Amino acid sequence: MKTFGKQILWITALLAAACQPGDVDTLTGKLGGKSSVNGWVYDMMNDGYFWYDEMPGKQSLDTTENPDAFFEKLVYQRQVYDRFSLITDNYSALQQQFNGVVKAYGIHYVPAYIDDNKTAVALFVSHIIKDSPAANAGLKRGDIVVKIDGKTLTAENHGTFLASQESVTLTLGQIVDQSLQLNPKTVPLTRAQITEDPVAHASVIRKKGKTIGYVVYTQFVPGTEADKEKYDNALRRIFSEFKTAGVNELVLDLRLNGGGYMSSAVTLASLIVPGNNGSKLFYTEQWNDKYMAYWKKEKGEEALNYRFSQESSNIGSRLNRVFVLTSQGTASASELVVNGLRPYIDVVTVGDHTAGKNLFGALFGDDKKRWNYGIYMMLGQTANADGTSDYGTADGIAPDVVMGDNRFPFLPFGDENETLLNAALVEMGVSAGQPARLAGTRETQRIVPNPLRDTPSVLDGRMIKAAPQDGLLPVKPDL
Repeated sequence: MKTFGKQILWITALLAAACQPGDVDTLTGKLGGKSSVNGWVYDMMNDGYFWYDEMPGKQSLDTTENPDAFFEKLVYQRQVYDRFSLITDNYSALQQQFNGVVKAYGIHYVPAYIDDNKTAVALFVSHIIKDSPAANAGLKRGDIVVKIDGKTLTAENHGTFLASQESVTLTLGQIVDQSLQLNPKTVPLTRAQITEDPVAHASVIRKKGKTIGYVVYTQFVPGTEADKEKYDNALRRIFSEFKTAGVNELVLDLRLNGGGYMSSAVTLASLIVPGNNGSKLFYTEQWNDKYMAYWKKEKGEEALNYRFSQESSNIGSRLNRVFVLTSQGTASASELVVNGLRPYIDVVTVGDHTAGKNLFGALFGDDKKRWNYGIYMMLGQTANADGTSDYGTADGIAPDVVMGDNRFPFLPFGDENETLLNAALVEMGVSAGQPARLAGTRETQRIVPNPLRDTPSVLDGRMIKAAPQDGLLPVKPDL
């Protein structure tokens, strides 16, 4: 089996070499002007883009226009097929964000109406990132934000304050007798650079003869710059603890997980799949016709087949099924795990349908470092061992157990009365429903179907191949 690291070096070499040295913008006379950037963008996409053969001819385009506008002319049917490719004028910053480093308050939330006339809105906190400004201020899952900077929230303005301001003051509320009341507590917050630990919660529930492992995983990031496998190793430790505890049922909570690196999807799925000896096929990749031919010629028929890795903390031999909690924000690498496990184990999805994103891409910058532009480009799509890749639409993966996550405020992760976890426990046969601890909650209508966060994660909706390594690039062969 190829390693992800080795393959991405080839990918980067093949794509980056498409840029010719010495490009000079004819209008400015400076290296890195619009024409040279746009020429680089076109050549990169004409080589590796999944839909390269649908791009307009280079001669028909104005290479002197803004690179953002130029890039959009190359994207294939933005609203239908390629909803995910992007261009940035700050490649290094986007690279950091792809590694989970963002400047944020650290709040995941759901905006929902709090009055019958559907005029007033509250933000119901669904998760607080560890060590973030929000966590340090004492905010937690289940809190309710009713005002920001003293202003009442509406369907029109609820997203503007958290998304645009460096500092805010939150006013909290609480539900009493099914009514939302103001809480005199206010919480001032200032953005700070944070790195999100993707494991939001892990616990073991023992109930009616079952030992249930429960883990909330919010994004697929293997590690940090300082420790490349920090978060993957944290997953391995959690599953080692599950193994020691004798876990025989698993609930994987991906409702807040919008995607991330495919390498971490391999790690997580390999900790779950039964009977794994490193030979089972997890997924296969489908590239454009040039690269399909190239990979098979250079690496053989197995070139685009990716297998589960051998993990000593694997608990698959103890499981007959795995429950996955989903929302419309469950996307890309999350869906890859669900789809990739299905040929080998019963995967029971609980919640809402997923986002429907089966495409993968990689982030590329100029290897000659002439500018800080970069592109995240769709390279292809994935399919599981059965050849299935039928969830790449807005309908996503349909839930086996339909359950709305609309009871607010949210109960803590791991609480047996929490809506989606309880639905999984009911399906498991170890709970009769939600009879307790619901007096202080109420059902209400969300404004948007998927969970939000104060700084939208660039990982959301992304299935990312591992970042390239500078200085280790082979020579591009002829295609």
